[in-house]
Amino acid sequence: MPPYSRSAPLASHDPASHHVAAISAVGAVCLLVVYMTWVVPYLRSDTVPGAEIAPRGASGVPAGAAEARRPAPRLSLHTTVGLLIVAGTASAFVSDWFINALGPAIEVLHISQAFAGIVIIAIAGNAAENTAGVVLAHKGKYDLAVSVVKNSVAQIAAFLFPLLVLVSFALATTLTFALAPVYIGALVLTALALWQITGDGEAAAFEGWALIALYVIVAALTLYE
Repeated sequence: MPPYSRSAPLASHDPASHHVAAISAVGAVCLLVVYMTWVVPYLRSDTVPGAEIAPRGASGVPAGAAEARRPAPRLSLHTTVGLLIVAGTASAFVSDWFINALGPAIEVLHISQAFAGIVIIAIAGNAAENTAGVVLAHKGKYDLAVSVVKNSVAQIAAFLFPLLVLVSFALATTLTFALAPVYIGALVLTALALWQITGDGEAAAFEGWALIALYVIVAALTLYE
């Protein structure tokens, strides 16, 4: 039985359920295209914050002075890319070691793979982003804290996972976007809650606890899957 046999289309005997792999490939390409249309202009943007608001010469600063005050990068582009490649490769090996070590623990503790992936691996894998978010929030930089956490999730959802789906077609195990209906509902509910809570630019203690409660509910669900 294929790994996507519990997805919503196949459960409803939809004709598209027989082409889940092809649909996943199309979806992955579309997500990557959308991601590139955002990330490329973002990386190329070098506008000084606030420079586009004031007219040229309005502050009495000579043209090009704002660019001169901009601090020079500590590392060159080639060095930065090289460090990212090395760090990414090292992270891949560490992740592989972590998963191999986690396998026996899953069997001994009798927990589901879904719980291990959504709770244990998610918390351990996002430890850096979660810690940075808490530290930034403690310093009063709330916008930056939310941005760090949200962008981390967006990078995985819009870039890493679609890329892994395409790469998996060359491997023994094929990944797809097919999920059990309960997980689709959890994703939709989580996305709506996150949008509602962070979209208005305001924060309250109960909203943070609401997100934590939603995560605990999903974790409890996966524990019995």
